[in-house]
Formats: sequence, C-alpha cells, structure tokens
Amino acid sequence: MTNIRRLFNLVVVLSISILFLSSILIDNLKSLLYFVYAQNSITDMEKNNTKIFIPTTISKQSQEILKNLTRSMSNFVTPEPDDLEDWKKLNQKMNSMAILESKQILDTYKSNVTYTKLADVNVIDVKPQNWKDNGKILVYLHGGGYTLFSANSTLDAVMPISNTTGLRVISVDYTLAPFSKWNQTTTEIVSVIQALIKEKGYSPDDIAIYGDSAGGGLVVGSVLKMRDEGIGIPAAVVLWSPWADLTRSGDSYYRLNNTVPILQSTSVLNNMADAYANHSDQNNPYVSPVYGNFSKGFPPTLIQGGTSEFFLSDFVRLYQAIDQVDIPVKLDIYEGMPHDFQTFLYNTPETYIAISKMNNFLHHYLGY
Repeated sequence: MTNIRRLFNLVVVLSISILFLSSILIDNLKSLLYFVYAQNSITDMEKNNTKIFIPTTISKQSQEILKNLTRSMSNFVTPEPDDLEDWKKLNQKMNSMAILESKQILDTYKSNVTYTKLADVNVIDVKPQNWKDNGKILVYLHGGGYTLFSANSTLDAVMPISNTTGLRVISVDYTLAPFSKWNQTTTEIVSVIQALIKEKGYSPDDIAIYGDSAGGGLVVGSVLKMRDEGIGIPAAVVLWSPWADLTRSGDSYYRLNNTVPILQSTSVLNNMADAYANHSDQNNPYVSPVYGNFSKGFPPTLIQGGTSEFFLSDFVRLYQAIDQVDIPVKLDIYEGMPHDFQTFLYNTPETYIAISKMNNFLHHYLGY
C-alpha cells in the first residue's frame, strides 16, 4: 500500500512538472512569435509611414494633423557634407515649401517686418501690430539641422510669439552649413547680440533668446560662447526641441528611431552634423551643449519638447546639466507631441499651452 501511494505521488509530481515545462515552452514560443511580428511590423513601418503610431492621449486636433501631415522628412535624403551645390539646391526647395506652408499664419498676424543687418549679419526685425517699446527684445534662431531654411522661411515661428508676448523679435539669418562651420556661425550670433548691446542700447538683462531644433542647440552654444568671452549672458533662454548633441549618443536616438512622426529616422542627421562640425569637434560644448560646463553661469532656461521625438534624451540631459548647478530651469514635456510641435501643430491645445508658458516665463525673467 505504501508503494502504491509513493507511485501515485510520483505520478502527480511528474504531471505538475510536465505542465509547468509546457507552460514555459508555450510562453517562449509566444515571445518568439511576438518578436518576429515586431520585426515585421518595424519593416512595414519603415516602408509605410502611415503606420507611425498616433496616440489617443493627445488632443483631437493634434491627432488629425498628424494623420494628414505631409511636411515630414521621413524619406529625406541629404547631400554629402561638403557638397555645396546640392545643399544650396536642397535649401532652395525647402525654403519655398516652408514659405508656402506658413502663409496662413503670416496672413493671420500681419506683423511689421523689416529686413536689415546687425554686425553685417542679415536679420529680420519683427514687431507685432500696435507694438509699444518696453525696452525688451527677443532674439530667434531658426532650426533646420544647421543646413536648411532661413529667417524668412521660418517667420511662422516668430510672428505668433511676437504677437503673444508683445515683444520685438530679431530673427537671425545666420550662414548655413556647410558654407559656415560651427565656430563662424556661433561668432555671427554673438556679434548680433553685441550689436544689440553696443549699437541699439540694450543691456544683456533686456535680451532673451529662443530657438528650435538646431536653432535651440545654437542658442545654448552661442550663449556659452558669450559668457566665456566676457560679454555677459541674456536674461532668459527658451528652447523648443533642441538638438543639443551632434554625436547623437542619447538613449532616445536609438529607442525612438523610426517610430516618430517628424524626423522619423536619425539617419537624416548624419550629413547635417558633419556639414556643421567635423567629427573631432562634435562634442565641443559650443556644438553639443549637453557637454557644457554650466557652473560658470547660464540664464534661466525653459526647455519644451514632446515624448514622440528622438531628441528627447537631449532635453533630459541638458536639463540635468543646468539643474545640477542650481540654475533655474524647467523641463516642459508634452504627451505624444512630435518634434517642433509649436510650429508643425499650430492651432492645437498643446501649442496654445506651450506658448502661454513661454510667455509667462519671459514675463517673469525679462521683467516686463
């Protein structure tokens, strides 16, 4: 009887073991199938951009714009870094497209626009309707991977800000790469700000500066250069989706590659980065400000971006670098928003909130 009971117990134990091992095998098969499916999905997504995920957690307006978005760089092919003629041709096409797409915004605001020069650099002086001089000024540096667009083709990032804040805005038409490398470009920006101080009577405390994408990285690099040259620093900095690491080393460059609606593939950045700075210079703080030393001083900074862009690591790393030396800095991240959403997703609740926060930030630190 004892042997029968032992045999029964052994059969039970073996049965449980077989069931347990079977469940593990099934789970592993499921994981394998999911992995194969995921790989096929990624391949399909690279072939068909309509499969980019659009979250339901963003506003209806933003969802609709993202569904119909045509101004995307997903299939964008950039020239070789030193191909001056092809960069020139590409920029002409991109400028024409950007001007056409921004026409509705420009017609809405009808700002006072003057084309002029500061320190022999072309700039656009934008004033809102019924502008009143309060002694404060805002400087804008446009995006475009350091190689594309112009002050004229990016007025859609200037007029709404000028109108909301009531500020005069100087948009700098800096020389693009590869016609200018980082050292010359940052010097141009610094010279414009020096001209505002020496020729126009502004003090650094009267000046704030903002930029988007590559323009955001250029803002930080130029301000660091100003500080190091003893010129002083502006009263405030605002950054939209800043490209702050041209070495493209952050986690999000890899984790979010080919999954986001705008600037879908990091491959588009390679020639842009090399056109602007040689490999040996790409971790210079004036080029990639995430590597900067902010302990010597830096203005209060507002960094805005979305969770759906592969520059996300740049925002986080830049925020941490500034915050760790007790400089006022705010990281303002928006659910599901793509790169540079303040211009791409204009007239959405997310953009209204972001611009309102920017306005409050400038009011506080410019003191107007």
